[in-house]
Amino acid sequence: MTHWGSSGALLESGGAVLCAGGTWIPVVANGAFRSDDSLSGMALVAAADAFFAGLSRGFTVKVRDSGEDEDLRLACEEAGLEVFGDPVPEMICRSPIAEAPAIDGVTVRLIDDEAGVRDFIAVNSEAYATYGMPPEVLADLFDEVPAVLQDSSASIVVAYRDDEPVATAMVYASDGVASLQWVGTIPAARATGLGAFVTVAVSNLAFELGASSCSLQASPMGASLYTRLGYETAYHYAEYVRWPKPPPT
Repeated sequence: MTHWGSSGALLESGGAVLCAGGTWIPVVANGAFRSDDSLSGMALVAAADAFFAGLSRGFTVKVRDSGEDEDLRLACEEAGLEVFGDPVPEMICRSPIAEAPAIDGVTVRLIDDEAGVRDFIAVNSEAYATYGMPPEVLADLFDEVPAVLQDSSASIVVAYRDDEPVATAMVYASDGVASLQWVGTIPAARATGLGAFVTVAVSNLAFELGASSCSLQASPMGASLYTRLGYETAYHYAEYVRWPKPPPT
C-alpha cells in the first residue's frame, strides 16, 4: 500500500511497522503495527506518534480482542487515542470457495491496464462513500497506477454490467498467505450478488496462486456475506485512532 500512492511512506524498525498510504485519512490508510510482540505498547505508540507527526498525519492502531494486545490497548488509552466505530472482525478462509452463480449480463475481468485500475478506484470511491470515506481517498491511495500494475502480488478484478464497472475486489498474495481487500459494489447495484461474485473470484485466485489461506477485515455490510461464503471469524480488532492535528492558523 505504501508504494501505490505518491505520498506513501514506510518505516520498519525495532519491531514496529509504520505504514503511511497515499492519503491523510488515519483509518485504513495510516497504521502502526507490531512485527514483534515483545515491543511494548507504549513504545509502539511513541514510535507512531513521532513518525506520523513528521507527515502531519494521524494513524490507527488495531488491537486484537484475543488477549495478546492488552498492553497495547492500555497504551492507546493512556496516550489518548480514541476508539473508532465498532470492533472489526478478522476473518479467514483456508480452502477454495464454491463458485458463485453467474449473473446475467455481468463479466469479471482481471485487471491489467490503467483503465481497469481507474474503474477499480471509481467503484470503490462510490462504494465506500457509504461509510463516510471522502471521495479523494481512493484516488490518492492508488495514484501510482504503474506501481499497482507492476506489483506481482496484487490482483484486482472488476465486474462489468455491459461496459459499466459495478463491483470490484483486490487480493494480495505473498509469502504463502493472502489478504482480501477493497471489496466494493456501487450502491445502485447492491443486493444483486455482485459482492459474492467478486469475493469468490479473488479468494479462489489466491489459492490458485499458492496461498494456504485468505484473510480479511470485514466491513459491517460485508461480514454476513463472508460468513455465508465460508470465511470464519478469528477475532475482532478495536481500532484506536490518533486524529491529525489541524494545521496552525
